[in-house]
Amino acid sequence: MEGLWLAALSGIIGGGTLLVGAGVAWFVDIPQRIVAGIMALGAGVLISTLAFELVEEAAEDGGLVPTTVGFLGGAVLYIVADQLVSRPKKRVDVAQADGVGSASIVARRAGAAGAASSAGLVIAIGALIDGIPESIVMGLSVLQGGISIPIVAAIAISNFPEGLGSTAALKRGGSTGRFVALLWVGIALVTVAASMVGFAAFQAAPPNLIALITTIAAGGLLAMVCNTMIPEAFDEQHALTGLWATIGFLGAFLLHELAG
Repeated sequence: MEGLWLAALSGIIGGGTLLVGAGVAWFVDIPQRIVAGIMALGAGVLISTLAFELVEEAAEDGGLVPTTVGFLGGAVLYIVADQLVSRPKKRVDVAQADGVGSASIVARRAGAAGAASSAGLVIAIGALIDGIPESIVMGLSVLQGGISIPIVAAIAISNFPEGLGSTAALKRGGSTGRFVALLWVGIALVTVAASMVGFAAFQAAPPNLIALITTIAAGGLLAMVCNTMIPEAFDEQHALTGLWATIGFLGAFLLHELAG
């Protein structure tokens, strides 16, 4: 029973930073340039996490076939969800409106708000897609001797900019506080439940199944980073995006090496 609660604690720590990031973005007026820098830093952390904590260990324990299938499957799953959320909306027919210039301005503003809201929702979907298998991995790690500090810390650190960047975009897009709160509380609860399921349901799972689950998270992470977080960060940070991502990657890598 103690192990189940340790798994739940892992999920609370890992998923709780999503709520912290979302809360900071909603209640604090953070300049978009700083949000972009944090997102770039988080992108580097995520890439390091998926490379050293997820894919590498999955290949060593479960083999190349489930690792490859899971990695590609996670990327495809995320991209499909991304496309469903980001489908172009119907354009406003400004030609029939009174005052074409004003209508064009309103349409552009509405388009920008819609794009921001879609980007925020896409990041949230990415957090959910990778959060479930990530949390299962945290639960599984408890079976191997307690809470895995490197895995939980890397996931918690990387979740903060996901919650921050998504909520900042949703806020710009006009989403309500109730919607944002329900969204992130729901995702955080799912991560806690998934961590407990990982401990309780996969104790006897074969290594290739664990590798498949783990790399689904990794594939979804990488697709989300490339499609959403880095482009969003680059819009504001430009050349500094690569530097912040490198610092994030290096920090997570050092944490992996020191705790390994």
